[in-house]
Amino acid sequence: MRLEVGCSIRMHCPQQTPLILLLRPRSGVSQWVEEERYVLDPHVPVDEYVDGFGNLCQRLVAPVGAFRIETHARVRTVPSVDVAAGAPFVPVPQLPDSVLAYLLPSRFCESDRLGAMATELVGGERPGYDQVAAISRWVNQHIRYRSDSDPAPVSATEVRARGNGVCRDLTHLAIALCRAINIPARMIAGYVQDLEPMDLHAWFEAWVGGRWYTFDPTQPQKNNARVVLAQGRDAADVPVYNQFGPPVIPEHMRITVRPLN
Repeated sequence: MRLEVGCSIRMHCPQQTPLILLLRPRSGVSQWVEEERYVLDPHVPVDEYVDGFGNLCQRLVAPVGAFRIETHARVRTVPSVDVAAGAPFVPVPQLPDSVLAYLLPSRFCESDRLGAMATELVGGERPGYDQVAAISRWVNQHIRYRSDSDPAPVSATEVRARGNGVCRDLTHLAIALCRAINIPARMIAGYVQDLEPMDLHAWFEAWVGGRWYTFDPTQPQKNNARVVLAQGRDAADVPVYNQFGPPVIPEHMRITVRPLN
């Protein structure tokens, strides 16, 4: 399947503002970037690097005044996520080195505080994929999903106590519960076909059966095509942008996802 995806951001900077953006999808096993366009207005020099999670990061300094970022990409991606009921739990000594970091507590995923809860939730489930599916289902059924924007990330224990959150917050709780039972889990940020309302979205992947599988506690009835922009331990690793200096709030942000023939 082919998707055309894009992000348009307009902001006004009170002074020169260093930015790190994560707005370029990267080709990989489940997606291939066929065509891409990236516009900065006014144009400024950009350095690009790959961070420790494999994300393409664009480093620049936005000028004083109006600044616009426009990205568009045509991506060939899988039409739906894989489902693998019964895929087995992988014992920690057998995990690849590259996934071990996704077992540990992180800033917004305090898995070390949720062990008893996670163990109770997955009681009776087959270790592995079925446990992750049970966690994702529980989060969907017990934490109210809010689709409105919330600039401040909420940690797993906070969203559990509050009982509601945006996609990023529900994902934090699901990730922390997975890690609490020694299943590696990581946050994904990107585009989802037919998301309502349309916005950038957060979901998670868990390592079971020897590979990463996709789960989305906010969209359990949808198995739509996705384009990954960034991956990391939690929201601190996958922002649309990091800015340094006086806060700069986007004046306008528009996300587009359109299927192509």
